[in-house]
Amino acid sequence: MSRDHTTVTATRRAATSFLLVLLLAGAALGCAVNPATGRREITTMSPEREAAVGQEAAAQVAQEIGLVEDPALASYVSALGQRVAATAPRPDVAFQFQVVDMPEPNAFALPGGYVYVSRGLLAIANSEEELGNVIGHEIAHVAARHAAQRETAQLGAGALAILGAIAGAVLGLPGELVGALPQVAAAGLIASYGRDQEREADRLGQQYAAAAGLDPEAMATFLRTLERQTRLEAGSTRRPSFFDTHPATPERVEDTAARAGELAWRREPPLAPTREAFLAKLEGLELGEDAAEGAFRGDAFLHPGLGFRMRFPDGWKGQNGRTAVGAIAPEGDAIVVLELQGRGDDPKRAAAAFLQRQPVRVVDHGAFRGAGGDGYRAVAVADSQQGTLALHLAWLVHRGLVYRVTGVSPPQAFRAREAAFVAVTKSFRPITAEEASSVRQKRLRLVPARAGETLAQLGARSGNAWSVEETAVANGLDSDGRLAGGFLVKIAVEEPLAARSVAPGPGAAR
Repeated sequence: MSRDHTTVTATRRAATSFLLVLLLAGAALGCAVNPATGRREITTMSPEREAAVGQEAAAQVAQEIGLVEDPALASYVSALGQRVAATAPRPDVAFQFQVVDMPEPNAFALPGGYVYVSRGLLAIANSEEELGNVIGHEIAHVAARHAAQRETAQLGAGALAILGAIAGAVLGLPGELVGALPQVAAAGLIASYGRDQEREADRLGQQYAAAAGLDPEAMATFLRTLERQTRLEAGSTRRPSFFDTHPATPERVEDTAARAGELAWRREPPLAPTREAFLAKLEGLELGEDAAEGAFRGDAFLHPGLGFRMRFPDGWKGQNGRTAVGAIAPEGDAIVVLELQGRGDDPKRAAAAFLQRQPVRVVDHGAFRGAGGDGYRAVAVADSQQGTLALHLAWLVHRGLVYRVTGVSPPQAFRAREAAFVAVTKSFRPITAEEASSVRQKRLRLVPARAGETLAQLGARSGNAWSVEETAVANGLDSDGRLAGGFLVKIAVEEPLAARSVAPGPGAAR
């Protein structure tokens, strides 16, 4: 028997086995009609698993990102969401709607009907109809079972790629960090698939909003504002990247505007009967970073609630979250993070407890003294899927709590970065009363315009912390137009940080 014949026979057997696997997989996974699109689809995720996955992820969102504690606003968003959700073909889903504590304009949905809009998105919304269309878009993701489709498409892509894509999409992980994952090619394919889902969610979401008595044209109006906001933040029109999960915003504006003209709808009585009533629901909304979670002042990070201050290296990009605060080097070869380890008063004991639980090899350790008192440090190495990493670990005690500072870099960069890790660690100290009082919070306030005045004039007399262009974008106005008397304008006002109950942990102040 020839070698060629053996190869062909083996290939045919492999192909037959592969087809059999596909058939068995189809039988095991199930082929069902998508309730939103009417298409028959193979999926790996049952409705029961959707609910379970969504519940787990929702708990993580509440813990890691946080929810805005404004019962009246949350109740309004929920009522509007339920009104739109009633038009979607998923009576089996118990939809829940929340305002998530994110300063960026964003909205997302989790499996099982958990829908979130950010406080940053609310700040640039100018009508109930705009908000309802955005919520309709997220409802469409759930109704069309997009999470189940993504899981099926991601089989074989690699768990690390999937986690990286999810983290990047939901938490805003920088593209360079997602790109560092070894399965980046698969993650790119996932993102490309997601863009088609976004187009479908635009289409279905407008249908649901129209059926709920909301003008579908408001989706295009909001997307125009979002495009202006994006351009303002970037300094110029941003080019879409391959890893974007949404189509380019100008394309979406054009498509949604055209579709709105084709949809039949009848206006229903709104929950907020006027523009003024809608804006009143946003009065006092926090803008920008949540100062109660700590705030950056240049390279310094101040947390009045927990009573500490520290400084990160000059030029490093800081990032504050509910459970940790940190910064990454401009070159991307080092990161340093402060997080709460637990209660205690002995840094050496805390170090021993941590190191016993971790798969790291300690190469040096000892006590040190920083600006805030005595601490304990260790230099260690750890293995990861990206290779060996060098760690600078330090433990500090403040107000009966143990904080851990972790500096990470590749071994070849560690010698150059160690001094920065040490400097960050030793800069940790109690905050002064003057420093604490300097931390202020931007909040959304409403100011009636005087007839004929400009945004610049209104801003000057009202103490508006936004620029003229920022104010114009947030209000859907031209920056150089004249205002009608009594027209309510959203502005940003810096106010003293309100007292708030504080939970132990940087970035976990609520």
